[in-house]
Amino acid sequence: MKKMLLSLVLLGFMMVLKAQVVMPKFGKGIQVTSQDSSFYLKLGFRFQTLYTNQWELFNDEFSSLENYESALFIRRSRLKFDGWALNKRFKYKAELALSNRDNGGGNSSEFSNAANIILDAWIDYNFYKGAWIRVGQMKLPGNRERVISSGNMQFVDRSRLNSRYTLDRDVGIMIHNEHKLGDKFVLREKFAWSSGEGKNITSGNLGGHGYSFRVEALPFGKFKSKGDYIGSAIKYEEDLKLSVAVTYDINVDAGRTRGQKGSFIDDFEGEDVRKTLYSYFADLMLKYRKVSVMGEYAYRKTADDDARIITSGGEVLGEYYMGSGLSWNLGYMIADGWEIAGRWTDIKPAEFVANDETQYTLGASRYFRGHKLKIQSDLTYRAITDSNDDLFYRMQMDFHF
Repeated sequence: MKKMLLSLVLLGFMMVLKAQVVMPKFGKGIQVTSQDSSFYLKLGFRFQTLYTNQWELFNDEFSSLENYESALFIRRSRLKFDGWALNKRFKYKAELALSNRDNGGGNSSEFSNAANIILDAWIDYNFYKGAWIRVGQMKLPGNRERVISSGNMQFVDRSRLNSRYTLDRDVGIMIHNEHKLGDKFVLREKFAWSSGEGKNITSGNLGGHGYSFRVEALPFGKFKSKGDYIGSAIKYEEDLKLSVAVTYDINVDAGRTRGQKGSFIDDFEGEDVRKTLYSYFADLMLKYRKVSVMGEYAYRKTADDDARIITSGGEVLGEYYMGSGLSWNLGYMIADGWEIAGRWTDIKPAEFVANDETQYTLGASRYFRGHKLKIQSDLTYRAITDSNDDLFYRMQMDFHF
């Protein structure tokens, strides 16, 4: 076995010697092109260090801060591989999670009690003009905030709306088409068919499948450097840019309480207790000069409008996460590399699911090389119905070559 591993390492080293290796500048990764130009690889690595503080406001009074907690984490640590093979019509991406906080959640038989190391593993084929087909494990075409990379976010982390309602990643097929109407107007249509149960599942499908439909409209043309999926006004837009989108997702007989995420639902003595979930999203991204605005709305329901998972005998096994959410981000680049931003998020879960909550977040960021090297901090006040409120302070450093 050792000899085989050594042979593979030596073979890889010999292949690199015969290829062109380029490191253009910080943030662009290590780029390798084969000698016959039939293969291209960009290798990247990133990590995030996170410092968190949390207080509980007894009786919702700032003068009564209790139960203080603080922690230090390696929030994310990842390896990223992407490029093309044979020609640029065949593209690929693989992304691996290395930190424990990033690859957890595999402690069940559905994951074979293994860590969720694989995040992305897909191949794209550009089969006609602006039309692509993607096969593998990928982010579904759901809410914009989730599709934005965790390394390109405006705040330390995504909003509560995302954590409660996102479609997240899944295994399947996605078709993406992009075309222009007139000189500037860009229209994109996306459709995905997937397992419906999320990433890295190793057991058989528990329910039905997921079907996702998304349409995006960019009436004033494309953003610089794909800025409609990058937080903050990192790239200065001389003219107004806007992207608006809607998504509709059906998860037939969902096997988890939040569709592709959440707890798994076990049959009760073989009894079928699963329900079909319907999720709706509407979102926008607007950028003009130093200003950026992002808004999202989410709504989820079951086929019978009842969140509870009930057996024929009346036993409640759990609840699907139903309800609605609304979130708005507003950011302004006050100086070269400095930004202040605010976020308001309102979550209204359905009856029996959870308490209503509203979050108010104020953030400050210093971008040394865009999102590739930055320090971000934010302060959040969370108001919870019929419960003590919370106060959070977080600071995070992000490094990405």
